[in-house]
Amino acid sequence: MICLKTPLKEENLKNLQAGDEVLISGIIYTARDETHRRFVETLKRKEKLPVDLEGCILFYAGPAPARPGRAIGSIGPTTSGRLDIHTPLLLAQGLKGMIGKGKRSNEVKEAIKKHKAVYFIAIGGAAALLSQFIKKAKVVAYEDLGPEAVYELEVENFPVIVGIDLQGNDVYER
Repeated sequence: MICLKTPLKEENLKNLQAGDEVLISGIIYTARDETHRRFVETLKRKEKLPVDLEGCILFYAGPAPARPGRAIGSIGPTTSGRLDIHTPLLLAQGLKGMIGKGKRSNEVKEAIKKHKAVYFIAIGGAAALLSQFIKKAKVVAYEDLGPEAVYELEVENFPVIVGIDLQGNDVYER
């Protein structure tokens, strides 16, 4: 098992291979469809994003409300392919990791290689289990989007699998 801490740096990612099991600790941010659209609109206006993407991991997820005594409710990955249209631009801003489920487009794979980033896969259908690895959660942008707002999550040993590594090797193509 490989342990990573955020923010991510290229030297932390260069030895990862598609299929490796990884535990992530530190800060990650949620971002789904509407968040991505707003990020891109903000960048097109040459304005600053509400979160710094340098070395960042975006988790393609929208959490359920937290039960008493919990940091967050169930939170599982959404299908990543829906976000592919926006991903290359965000990778160019320093994004180093994405957590989702499912295949990515060839354009995203090329952008991952170009910008030395990694696509991680979280297991779908395990949202209640994944919430146990989140120690703190707070909305940091786009509160009007409800579960699609940007949440800052403090995670400890959050389990993922390397789906696409820096060289573009893809676990789905094995």
